[in-house]
Amino acid sequence: MKTQDPNFRPGLVVLQVGDRDDSNLYISMKLKAAAEIGINATHLRLPKTATEDEVLHSIMEVNENSAIHGLIVQLPLDSIHKIDTEKVTNVVAPEKDVDGLTCINAGKLSRGDLGDCFIPCTPNGCMELIRQTGVSVAGKRAVVIGRSKIVGAPMHDLLLWNHATVTTCHSKTADLAAEVGRADILVVGIGKAEMVKGDWVKKGAVVIDCGINHIPDETRPSGKRVVGDVHYSSVKEQAGFITPVPGGVGPMTVAMLMQNTVLSAKRFLESHQPGKWSITYTKLILQKPVPSDIVISRSCVPKPIDRLAMEVGLLSDELELYGKTKAKVQLDIISRLRAQPDGKYVVVTGITPTPLGEGKSTTTIGLVQALGAHMKLNVFACVRQPSQGPTFGIKGGAAGGGYSQVIPMEEFNLHLTGDIHAITAANNLVAAAIDARLFHEATQTDKALYNRLVPLSGGQRTFSPIQINRLKRLGIEKTDPTTLTEEEITRFARLDMDPDSITWHRVLDTNDRFLRKITIGQSPTEKGHTREAQFSITVASEIMAVLALTSSLKDMRQRLAKMVVATSRSGQPITTEDLGVSGALTVLMRDAIKPNLMQTLEGTPVFVHAGPFANIAHGNSSVLADKIALKLVGPEGFVVTEAGFGADIGMEKFFNIKCRYSGLRPHVVVLVATVRALKMHGGGPTVTAGMALPKEYVEENLELLEKGCSNMRKQVENARHFGVPVVVAVNAFKTDTESELDLICTLAKEVGAFDAVRCSHWAEGGAGAVALGQAVQRASEAPSDFKFLYDVEVKRVSVSSCPSETSVPVWVLGSSTLLLAR
Repeated sequence: MKTQDPNFRPGLVVLQVGDRDDSNLYISMKLKAAAEIGINATHLRLPKTATEDEVLHSIMEVNENSAIHGLIVQLPLDSIHKIDTEKVTNVVAPEKDVDGLTCINAGKLSRGDLGDCFIPCTPNGCMELIRQTGVSVAGKRAVVIGRSKIVGAPMHDLLLWNHATVTTCHSKTADLAAEVGRADILVVGIGKAEMVKGDWVKKGAVVIDCGINHIPDETRPSGKRVVGDVHYSSVKEQAGFITPVPGGVGPMTVAMLMQNTVLSAKRFLESHQPGKWSITYTKLILQKPVPSDIVISRSCVPKPIDRLAMEVGLLSDELELYGKTKAKVQLDIISRLRAQPDGKYVVVTGITPTPLGEGKSTTTIGLVQALGAHMKLNVFACVRQPSQGPTFGIKGGAAGGGYSQVIPMEEFNLHLTGDIHAITAANNLVAAAIDARLFHEATQTDKALYNRLVPLSGGQRTFSPIQINRLKRLGIEKTDPTTLTEEEITRFARLDMDPDSITWHRVLDTNDRFLRKITIGQSPTEKGHTREAQFSITVASEIMAVLALTSSLKDMRQRLAKMVVATSRSGQPITTEDLGVSGALTVLMRDAIKPNLMQTLEGTPVFVHAGPFANIAHGNSSVLADKIALKLVGPEGFVVTEAGFGADIGMEKFFNIKCRYSGLRPHVVVLVATVRALKMHGGGPTVTAGMALPKEYVEENLELLEKGCSNMRKQVENARHFGVPVVVAVNAFKTDTESELDLICTLAKEVGAFDAVRCSHWAEGGAGAVALGQAVQRASEAPSDFKFLYDVEVKRVSVSSCPSETSVPVWVLGSSTLLLAR
């Protein structure tokens, strides 16, 4: 198993209620054996006061833990409360029931489904002992004395399905000695010391003694000794093979427990192989004319999101459900899949945007539906969460369109799982802290301010970790608040923020133009400390950009702490760490950091996470979502993400910023273009929202189109500078002519595109983007040489080449040189 995954180890939990000495002895044997063979074994001990509900809760927690493959409930349950042992035993997940005691496993054994169940450990050990004698079970007469659920009953079934003729005897059996005398194979588990005598046993029989009994023995220090249900000294004279007590069946029971645990772990690995999906797709019922997006979205019944998660290799304990159609994914999955190779990485971008729209989101979703539902490849879409500003404006939502959408559309476009609201709260906490600090520094003495920052608690003052960090940045190596000098108290307590330097805005995820510039602090309680301020839209917050670029909770905490909100009057930058709120920001963002799982109309998976704008930030969905998706799809799968705005902004920031931070390397660029948008770039008339399109856009005009293709040509060239093959996706509209579509494809290939294909995914779903999917698959296999176009190391040099002989500073940024005149 370790050759498949070097970080993998089978996990076993032994649950005990109480503190019985005999149970402790058995458990220690099991834990020792587990350690010897490399199983992670845990002893989960509950007190004697544990109730049935507490025991059941503990079992269900272990059931949900994907790192545990075997669970044993140590019997008896030594509690002061009444506990239903049968109920407790049957709560254990059948796939983790390595004791083989649940009704499910017992039922499968009785039906003969030996390859699809766990066989109880003692009977399994008995069968192994019989096999090692070399005596064939098939056709033999076998007698089992005892009918317990742990030994007798399953032993009967095992022998029967191994083709023995089996008789089960018990306390009511008439002439037990005669029945035993006919046995070729005898298994005894009746709980009566030395009951079976030598003269009962057939000559040469195989005798397995499962009994453990204590009888008086004055020669032993304890005054007793352990014997089985068989009178060993007399029976061994008759038997061909016999097991001793102790030292016979007992060690085999432990060995079979280990074997079952390893078997469970193997089954887990086989059913959860990264990249091995068992996914069902949703068949579209296309209508003509194409209905509205919302009608299409509501006409499709999405798969339960927990089922989709299971189909793509997510485990139940890695999922946090938000209703039936969306869920968050725990970041622990990154550790579980770290040895898994990544899939192919595709970025969808577009020509320079126009008011007509190019359909990047629609193309992204159409492409993943084609790759998944029609080409049967593992594929994930990774897209940004839309802001409610554009959603309620002219632009509308960002779920795609037509028959290429993320569903449910309303869930996607509105609150989703509250990530944007978390950013709003975190951002405005910083804004509140800034103004509160300004107010308190303006109205209090140094000593009063210090006493508020480091208040008395239990008669003493203590610095918080954040305050210790601030002291270190100030060069004050002290941890006792009472030892600071007056000068040190002033430096620590006062940020001395310049109000005119504050760059941090309050935010709201709504387009409210009357909040663009406001005056704050007009309440009488603020004592005249007013200032001008403004609101931005939430997705413009720097916290959104941090969320999109972060790689872990720890990394996010560090990034949030470094955000600069203003400068001091002496010109020093002031951060959220200086304000003392970076820890609180992390707490507010602890759920938002987890990617959101949704699905397309055709049932392919989608991660929706983060949504920074491309004009003021880097315009791409989160690094975390991409990294998780690349592991889940496996080396032959695809992750398709979308870069905001046009290729000259979103794509270049995807390369220069996102890929640089994440370490991920793209395989293919998909450049989306439309006939009518290229006509606008060629000099077509202005388009007014809500008005009919001018005839230039709905009638064939090859000359205008060819002029506009210069924009597409430049975007293809830009992408190829980064060493990545480009596939041009021509998003077709019903007003486009064949000649116009052919012209775009021809010109795109002439300027270096790997391929150029027309798409009709808006009207046909994934079926309309199969040609694009095939082109992307071919391009992903083509040689590529991704590279950054500049180095992040900036060097300052001076030159004296100006006519006036004045020295001009030059900032050399990699291969680009910018001259900054004084």
